[in-house]
This record gives sequence, C-alpha cells and structure tokens, in this order.
Amino acid sequence: MFIDSHCHLDRIDLIPYQNNFDLFMQEVKRCEIEHMLCISIDLEAYPAMVDLVKNYPSISLSVGVHPNESEGKNPSVDDLLKLGKNPKVIAIGETGLDYFRSEGDLEWQHQRFHNHIEVAKLLNKPLIIHTREAGQDSLDVLKEQGADQVGGIIHCFTEDWAYAKKALDLGFYISFSGIVTFKNAQEIKDVAKKVPADRFLIETDSPYLAPVPYRGKPNYPLYISHVAEHIAELRNTTVEEIARFSTENFQTLFKLNKDCQPINS
Repeated sequence: MFIDSHCHLDRIDLIPYQNNFDLFMQEVKRCEIEHMLCISIDLEAYPAMVDLVKNYPSISLSVGVHPNESEGKNPSVDDLLKLGKNPKVIAIGETGLDYFRSEGDLEWQHQRFHNHIEVAKLLNKPLIIHTREAGQDSLDVLKEQGADQVGGIIHCFTEDWAYAKKALDLGFYISFSGIVTFKNAQEIKDVAKKVPADRFLIETDSPYLAPVPYRGKPNYPLYISHVAEHIAELRNTTVEEIARFSTENFQTLFKLNKDCQPINS
C-alpha cells in the first residue's frame, strides 16, 4: 500500500474518469494507494478543494499559499490559523521561497513564509516546504523561525546530499517525486540512496512532474508506484519495503494511526 504525500487533487484531469471524482477514487483504491495528502496552493480555490475531498477519509489536507502565488489573497496568520483547525488539515503549506519564478524585492515572500511557520507552531502541525533556487535561504528561515519545533517535509527534493543532511538535522523529512526517475537527476538519485530509511517519503506532485514512463504527460497519484519502484532499484531493495517505510514515516511525522487518521481524534 502506498501513500502519496503530496498531490493537488483539485487540479488533476478527470476527463479519463468521466469527470467523476468517485470513479477516480475507485481507481486509486485499485492501485493500492492507502492515503493521499492534498496540498493547498491558494485560498481562492481552497473552499472547493475542501468540498471535493471532505467525504473521503483516505484524503488529508494541508492549508497554505504557494510562494509564487501573487495574484490572490496574501494569507494572514489569522486566516491560516482558522483554516488550519479543520480536523482534516494535518499540514501547513505548501510554503517556502522560490527565486526562480519570482523576481525583485521578495520581502513579501519571506513574510508569507514566516506566517506559515508561526501557524504551524501554534497548531503543532508539520510544514510542507517548497524551495527553488533558494535552498540556503529557506533553511536559514526555517532555523531562525524555530521550524524544527514542528518539522515537516522538503517536498519534491531537488538538492544534493549536503543539503539533505542539513534538512534532516533540522528534523525535516525528504520527499522524492517523479523527478528521481529522470535520467539527468543524478544528484537526487544519490540522495535517494543515502537518506535514512526512517526519514524519506514519496509523492507525485500530480498533476505535475509525471515520472518515467509518463514524463511530459499529466500526472496522477496512480503513478506513485513508479517513484517507489525506482527508489527500490536505487537502494537495492523491494518496492514493498519502500512502500512500508514511506507509509510508516508519513504516519510518524503527522501523528496518524494505522488508518492514517489523527491519533488524538
């Protein structure tokens, strides 16, 4: 059984499933995907995302605004705190820093990042971190703002082993997406070989970044097995072991029981 630790279910193409989310979820179950964490990008689309998944115990939520989202509402601490109290919300984010798509004075991006970290600490919920061409600055902010108190995930990991060690030392987990299956992703493959068995997760980031052999096509949580298979090859182990460790790590990080429901619920 697999867990997709990062996907955007409100953005996937449901045309192959007759635009029926129930049919899609039947296929998810058939592919032995036990649980999915549906990740928030903005507040405007958030109510519809919550409504889409509210009746599915096998889907949890995060709440947050992506660092590149500049058109919609900039989230205040109060905004995030209110939404983050929903029992289905187990994580804050995705948040972080991105210097690739955003330019100029990015103080607003840093302040948004600070707000997410503050809320994560207030709610005692882990962070989902997005970082692109801002690796060291992201780590510096996490350390300065005390994010090690709650930990979280460096999602869609694209850095090297030296960076991974720093993130692990801060109490964060490393999550591998379909990028790890790309031929030119040698640094990421090296990290996938070395990261401790109790500190890695797997994800699809669907509908983005489909793994080989679907690279360049729309991505689905159904393809999580391809990520697991490639990591198993890199680590000279079985897909079953990768599924087991990544599932246990997810449950540990988010304080979930064997059914992936909050232990204190």
